[in-house]
Amino acid sequence: QVQLVESGGGLVQAGGSLRLSCAASGSILGIKRRGWYRQAPGKQRELVAFITSGDDTTYADSVKGRFTISTDNAKNTVYLQMNSLKPEDTAVYYCNIRSFVDYWGKGTLVTVSS
Repeated sequence: QVQLVESGGGLVQAGGSLRLSCAASGSILGIKRRGWYRQAPGKQRELVAFITSGDDTTYADSVKGRFTISTDNAKNTVYLQMNSLKPEDTAVYYCNIRSFVDYWGKGTLVTVSS
């Protein structure tokens, strides 16, 4: 019954902004952290950012100062605000919620043109 659905991806020019959303339906118990990963063509999936249940945040060095992760618990939604986008940010972005197991969304494509 658990489903994570990402939205907000698309095509944007370098320097622009996008806001990704991840809406979770169904109940997930024992959440430890919520985060975003991305996978570019020919590369491994990598962690972009995560936020713990205590609201501590962690970011990949490549996105520090540009991306912000946040949650709205009332809406069961995780956000990723992406500013000053670079072509290197082009990837499929996946929402992840970690409890005793990992839940994943299907991904949303972000393409940043130069």
